[in-house]
Amino acid sequence: MDSRTAFCGTLLLLVILLPVSANASSKLYIVYMGEKRHDDPSMVTASHRDMLTSVFGSKDEALRSIVYSYKHGFSGFAAMLTESQAETIAKFPEVVTVKPNTYHETHTTRSWDFLGLDHNQPGQQPGLLRKAKYGEDVIVGVIDTGIWPESRSFDDNGYGPVPARWKGKCQTSQDFNATSCNKKIIGARWYGRGISDEVLNRNYKSPRDIEGHGTHVASTIAGREVQGVSYGGLGMGVARGGAPRARLSIYKVCWLGGSCPEAAVLAAIDDAMHDGVDVLSLSIAGAGHEFPGTLHAVQRGISIVGDFKDLVYAGSCDTESSLALSNVTGKIVLCYQPVAARSMPPRQALPIAINLTTMAGAKGLIFAQYTTNLLDFLPLCRGVMPCVVVDFEIAQRIASYWSWVKGNAVVKVSPAMTVVGKGVLSPRVASFSSRGPSMLFPSILKPDIAAPGVSILAADRDSYVFKSGTSMACPHVSAVTALLKSVHPGWSPAMIKSAIVPTASVTDRFGMPIQAEAVPRKLADPFDFGGGHIDPDRAVDPGLVYDVDAREYNKFLNCTLGYLDGCESYYLNLNLPSIVVPDLKDHVMLRRTVTNVGPAEATYHLVVEAPAGIDVSVEPSVITFTKGSSRSATFMVTFTTRQRVQGGYTFGSLTWSDGSTHSVRIPVAVRTVIQDFVADTA
Repeated sequence: MDSRTAFCGTLLLLVILLPVSANASSKLYIVYMGEKRHDDPSMVTASHRDMLTSVFGSKDEALRSIVYSYKHGFSGFAAMLTESQAETIAKFPEVVTVKPNTYHETHTTRSWDFLGLDHNQPGQQPGLLRKAKYGEDVIVGVIDTGIWPESRSFDDNGYGPVPARWKGKCQTSQDFNATSCNKKIIGARWYGRGISDEVLNRNYKSPRDIEGHGTHVASTIAGREVQGVSYGGLGMGVARGGAPRARLSIYKVCWLGGSCPEAAVLAAIDDAMHDGVDVLSLSIAGAGHEFPGTLHAVQRGISIVGDFKDLVYAGSCDTESSLALSNVTGKIVLCYQPVAARSMPPRQALPIAINLTTMAGAKGLIFAQYTTNLLDFLPLCRGVMPCVVVDFEIAQRIASYWSWVKGNAVVKVSPAMTVVGKGVLSPRVASFSSRGPSMLFPSILKPDIAAPGVSILAADRDSYVFKSGTSMACPHVSAVTALLKSVHPGWSPAMIKSAIVPTASVTDRFGMPIQAEAVPRKLADPFDFGGGHIDPDRAVDPGLVYDVDAREYNKFLNCTLGYLDGCESYYLNLNLPSIVVPDLKDHVMLRRTVTNVGPAEATYHLVVEAPAGIDVSVEPSVITFTKGSSRSATFMVTFTTRQRVQGGYTFGSLTWSDGSTHSVRIPVAVRTVIQDFVADTA
């Protein structure tokens, strides 16, 4: 290398460093952008560069400004920016937050011995440790001060191959070579960008731990059993971690004399999500601080373990003043006031509580509500803070605890779980579901049917999201309709509808009545779910259907337009798979016709569930179909009131059963009245 080459190399280095170091007004900012919009990490990084280029006006300056690019588990970056540049970036629609880099201190864990996890448990009484196989092949990521690999706690003798799913790496550098990693410490990274030379020179520029905190934490979590350990002769015994057969991946973000820069912590979280850790341990924290990347890690199924945060009880959380008086900054807030819940439904109150507590600087939310499903609102917390929804009973217990400890309460929020199987109370009618009766046509039952519509996971652009609503339930019914049409191409729309409604379920998997979300929760009735919850397998072979001639729809239209007389009787006798009598003054007779789509020879017996206060008679009560005879049969239904009152609706059903395969149930709703145009006097 000649002198000119050396000079040019030095000059190039100065040019690269000068714009950042010379601009005294620049400092490190963290730009958080939430979910990734691309699966390819290089495209995520490119989007960060493009954004910065548009701000700097120069691609080179944009590249020099970037300290970290978060591209695996979520999108964002850390960059050297002026205050005005940070404000400009905050206005981009894809940006969630922009904030200065902050520094956090390390915390420590406690001994596993206190928890009673005996390593040598008797075989006849296996506890958690043995059932979990001592953490065999679980990969734990530790974000801390690094590790001292020569410790006996990290000896890999007796360990099998590194799990095939592992995608991490062993980053070698000062006093940390390839042999520092093994089958116990399967990965190690260090994050020195943005750290001053002064601090770096006091530390190992590698994953090696000079301070000791990270080594302590790692051995406490997953250190193997080491005999004869003591501190100056005190506490002689066995040292081991809580999951001694687990594997470790180390992420050094904390520095002696330099604390733990948040920009580095987020980079470590991002890498850990890519590497394939199962559990991520962060024994570092600021006052009530939440790292946004951990929320994305939880979405990937990675359990996050950290310290407790402070809890404050702030009442209803419906005004800024109430939150300010409670001093919620940096704390997890319990929003619980049953009286206020009566005037504002949870689906309105929760978004308000999320916004107000976020603005007040809270770092978590526990929202109390009556029994309703609010999962689709919780994404509002994504990237901001952890949110938990509890019922009033749990909230009262939390509030009592807060009061008992005189406000010195702490709370730990664990990751959400997906629960499937018999432990789930379902189906259940959601609070937002469309309810009857029909205002325009009170003689026609609405809704017709209930179908899944809560927290439905489906595509949204390049990603997949949860959504809830009747718009989510409708496609389920549409799909079933398409399947029925495929199997029975000759069936009319009315036949398909009446295959779905009468075969629907009104009980859950345990045979208990389906519930509907309300205040309080109640048993569902036909105005909540129509015929019940859709059952596609039964709908394909209903036995009987209620068909409607297409010309009847013309009559219906003319009645709605006022072109025909006697429409009240027509509405009652429209051959629908339901019966609604909205104004029973004494008695009324109506008819229905069923069509046999099952075996040619069949006998159906009627089971009547009469609405309360109503006598119901049906002729005939037995219908028989034979070969060669008509496949249709008409029956007459008479409703007679036992009490002359201006009342509300009561409910019942008519079920035709062949005693074996087919049970064809139609819902019934009846309201007694004394005078027209008068509301229920009760």
